[in-house]
Order: sequence, then structure tokens, then C-alpha cells
Amino acid sequence: MKILGYSTGMYGWNERYYLDKKESPSWDQLFRDCAEAGLDAVEIDPTPELVQLAKSYGLSISGAYIGLPLHEEEIDIETLVLPVARRLAEAGGQDLVINADPKGGWGVALPKTEEEFKRQGVHLSRISAAVSGLGLKVSMHNHADDRHNADGDLRSVIEYSSQEVGLCIDTGWAHVAGFDPIEWLKKYSDRTHAFHLRNQQGLIPTEDLLDGEIDMKELVSALNEVEYKGWLTFELWHREDNHPRRTMVEDTKLSIDFLKQAIREVNYI
Repeated sequence: MKILGYSTGMYGWNERYYLDKKESPSWDQLFRDCAEAGLDAVEIDPTPELVQLAKSYGLSISGAYIGLPLHEEEIDIETLVLPVARRLAEAGGQDLVINADPKGGWGVALPKTEEEFKRQGVHLSRISAAVSGLGLKVSMHNHADDRHNADGDLRSVIEYSSQEVGLCIDTGWAHVAGFDPIEWLKKYSDRTHAFHLRNQQGLIPTEDLLDGEIDMKELVSALNEVEYKGWLTFELWHREDNHPRRTMVEDTKLSIDFLKQAIREVNYI
């Protein structure tokens, strides 16, 4: 296994600032913290200004994340997707991660119909075709926290999308929805383009990757078996109900060191 490096989404970093009742952090502060934690890259909308600032801290751009109501009939790919995709390609990023937003809005999550799951696959295929030639990997990010919608979102890729569309497996949300993300990886290794890594105790995220009900060492072993070659992107989430004892910088560094050791062990074997 030769991963590209360790990256992070930015949602959890912002949430930790809010948890600490601090003012909204500047991008300068966020990137400084990411670099201090030992990260190699960030997952952002890579505007030229942010790319330049990230690079000043030694950070690359791994990918960009776009949330879309894929279940709806019309998606304006030209307006909502292509500008971000072009910026990502120019920044040297790889993963164009498309979230299947919930039906009814956040906090509602109405059950999608099979026709809507099929429609999601059609839109994902359209996105993949629209960005072809940019050197990007398009993947759907699973965010549903219930089994019906999570399973249907998965079918949107596996059954209803073109082969070029892959999965960005979010380990935390898969677990919350009642699925084993390691089984997803093993079963759909040829469609797995990216990862968002978080551990869980039931519905509650843990503050680092080491603690929780997902066996991250087993995940690393599975990654090695399928010869995964992408980024490992963190989605750690510090909240009031998981009572974080350490800072986001400390927990990210701890999680990176854990993964590095686990990778050394599987490579040694």
C-alpha cells in the first residue's frame, strides 16, 4: 500500500473552535494548525488565494467536497460543479467528492425513493463525464445516518452510475447507518477512490481514530490487501457529547501516528 498522504476535511476543525467558544478561525490559523498536526494536505474549495496560503504551510490540496441534492430532477453542473472542479485540477488535487445531500434538508432526512436513487446515479455519471479530461476522480460521499438512505446512496454508485464514479467511504457515517465500512471496502475495492476517517461509539464520534467500535487496524489491513493508493482524509469531530480531552491538533497527530504504525506493521508482514 502506497498512500498519497494524510489530509483532512475542515468541518471538524471549525466545530472545535465553536466548541471552545472562540471566534471563527481564519484560514491562516486553520492551515497553521493542520501543518502543526503533521497533515500533508487539506480538502477544500481550492481558490487561488487558499491554495497559495495552504502551500505556504507546506500543505497540498487532496480534493474538494461539494454537497448536492442529487435526488432532485435538475442539477446545474455548469454552475455548481465545474468551477470547483477546474480549480481543483489547477491546484493539483485528485478527489472531487460529491455528497448526496438529504431529502428534505439537513436534520430531516426523509426516505428517498428508488427512482431518486437512480436519479442520483444519473447525475453522478453526468458529473463524471463533465469533468473528464481534468484528471480528477469523482466519488460519492456517504452521509446518510439511516440504513435505508445509506444503502440506497450506495446503490446510486454501484448499480446506477457509470464505472468511472467511485465511493468516498466515510467510516463514521457508514457505522452510524448500521454498515461496516471495512466490508464496503473489501466488496467495492475497485470503486473506492477516497476515504473520510472517523471512529464511533454508537452514534457518538470519538475524538481520535484509536478509540471506538471501528477496528482501524483491520481497516488498514484491508487497505493493504486491496492495494489502496489514494489519500487518507480525516473527519475527526469534537463535540460536547464526546467530551474531547485533547486539542484537534493533538488528536490529529495521534491518529496520524497510529495509522503510520499500522501501515508499517502490515507492510512488514
